[in-house]
Amino acid sequence: QRARLAPRAADVAGGDAVRVRFAPSPTGNLHVGGARTALFNWLLARQLGGKFVLRVEDTDQARSTKESEEAVLRDLKWLGLDWDEGPDVGGDYGPYRQTERADIYKEYVDRLVSEGKAYPCFCTDEELEKMRAEAEANKLPPIYRGPWATASKEEVDAKLAEGAPCTYRFRVPKDETVTISDLVRGDVSWSTNTLGDFIILRSNGLPVYNFCVAVDDATMGITHVLRAEEHLPNTLRQALIYDALGFAQPVFGHVSLILAPDRSKLSKRHGATSVGQFAEMGYLPEAMVNFLAALGWNDGTEKEVYTVQELIEGFGVDRVTKSAAVFDNAKLNWMNGEHLKLKPDAERLALMGERWAEAGLLTADAATGPVGEACVPLVESGMELVADCVPELASILAYPLEETCASDKAKAFVEDGLGDVARYVVAAHESGELGKAIEESTMKAWIKAAGKEMDRKGKRLFMPLRIVLTGSMQGPDVAQQVAMIALAEKEGAVAEGADFKGVGARMEALKAWAETQPVHEAVAAA
Repeated sequence: QRARLAPRAADVAGGDAVRVRFAPSPTGNLHVGGARTALFNWLLARQLGGKFVLRVEDTDQARSTKESEEAVLRDLKWLGLDWDEGPDVGGDYGPYRQTERADIYKEYVDRLVSEGKAYPCFCTDEELEKMRAEAEANKLPPIYRGPWATASKEEVDAKLAEGAPCTYRFRVPKDETVTISDLVRGDVSWSTNTLGDFIILRSNGLPVYNFCVAVDDATMGITHVLRAEEHLPNTLRQALIYDALGFAQPVFGHVSLILAPDRSKLSKRHGATSVGQFAEMGYLPEAMVNFLAALGWNDGTEKEVYTVQELIEGFGVDRVTKSAAVFDNAKLNWMNGEHLKLKPDAERLALMGERWAEAGLLTADAATGPVGEACVPLVESGMELVADCVPELASILAYPLEETCASDKAKAFVEDGLGDVARYVVAAHESGELGKAIEESTMKAWIKAAGKEMDRKGKRLFMPLRIVLTGSMQGPDVAQQVAMIALAEKEGAVAEGADFKGVGARMEALKAWAETQPVHEAVAAA
């Protein structure tokens, strides 16, 4: 199989000449660092009208799995990062899995050997280990000093005729300086004298990572390589391979690592680190994209919340920072909450309604109907994740009156005649006045009138009424809560088994509690 060479950007006019790639190894889940690399490449391609190529680097046969590949592709799709070429969609410059490109790699190894730029090496592991030990003892760099770099054709042919196993090594030119102009780090240079002749093809016939990457990027016409800074040391080997094969180098950009809050390398001990985990936890893909983009990039303004389209329009590699980015979960949670607010009402209701039905709080029909609609404004102010809507609504449906009244926080209100307020509200319920105010949406007027009758105002009025009507000292607007509770009760919207007290049940519990409280002041019957 012969590689088809893609055109280089320098040879093609127009934005479609820009070709970038994301090349994951299917040996685990998609880490947030890899996801950010994919995102930066995707944004660059979409902004410039170029191509985003997905290539699977699966030469680590011991660790690569089909399941992992499928998981990586699924997570990229969840983020909304679509690709123009790849193993599942094809393209003109495939195959797009390294294990399917063996013939291509062999073609270029043979070319290097025929031109004297690579050679077979028959050194055994024991011989190589002895060289390493001698170099260490003499305080020399650990580079290859074996005999096969200068072996005669007859010596090589004799070994090959024996069927002796061999690797193939790239012949590194001496006393040269290799310099790249890195988009993020500026000029970076290496001396070739720091590098020995390195293996490009193993004795089992499998090519080595750096050789595969250079050949793949060249034959796929990749013009820009944005990747993590941990790949910077690989660039010397790859640049030498490009030059030896006569390929133009892509433009490189090496992005700083993502650190944990303690500034150590982000790992599983810091919590979720894979995109799939964040998806399962209920984060929004657009919030995750926004957050990942902000890890090492900004547009120079104070703006923090971006739509995907705004990121495409505003992204530029010139604004990618050299300094490491810190993964801040609190910031991600806040950003997710901001993106929740940006969603259309119907979409927010669908997301929350599904959670309420799954949690057994509301029936499936009610969760996305008028009752669900009434619940949304009650819970959304305290939400960062969609999943937060479940405990928020559960606390509103419940009526923890006795626990609240027994708490230290409520003590001052209980001692200041909370029982009198409770009796006033129970009387208003029994007379039908409270029910009428709820039904006619005149609760605020009713509360104002109640304050006058009880000679209470401010915190002495509003907190006691909140406690007796909702059973809690905090939460959303009392009138809205009571209206939703009444509607849910009327519509039979609450799922069986949920901890719920309708208005009637609340008044019964309130009456029973009030009977245990002393009378502090004369209260007119409602």
